[in-house]
Amino acid sequence: MARVDPFAGYNFMIELDGITRAGFKDCSGLDSSQEAGTYREGTDKHLGMRKIPGLVTYGNITLTRGVTDDRKLWDWREKAAKGTVERHDISVTLLDDTGAPHITWNLFEAWPTKWTGPTLDATADAIAIETLEIAFERMEVDSWS
Repeated sequence: MARVDPFAGYNFMIELDGITRAGFKDCSGLDSSQEAGTYREGTDKHLGMRKIPGLVTYGNITLTRGVTDDRKLWDWREKAAKGTVERHDISVTLLDDTGAPHITWNLFEAWPTKWTGPTLDATADAIAIETLEIAFERMEVDSWS
């Protein structure tokens, strides 16, 4: 059997409405969960509670990048903070070591819920980092190859 190595987590790209946004340091929070409700009928001879599937929920993703003169993410968050929520679709694609795409998660009806600015420290030589937390309503896998 041929050896299959896992993909590296550092090689990914983010697309916002079909436009590739480069330079993200980190993308976290891709998750889906479903509560298990309990149920039991009075005539049920089963001694325990039965578990039935509940609603599917999705966590928020967090995108981290170095601060540049590109303010599109800030503008998107600022519009939401002022009451005009613009929903966009986002794709997160995991690439192999050659840069070829292998897995794409599509996030639908996404909008920014939180922006965090950089920690500024005159005694450090660190990059100024901004973070954007994004809520979304649905997730699908476009490809997994």
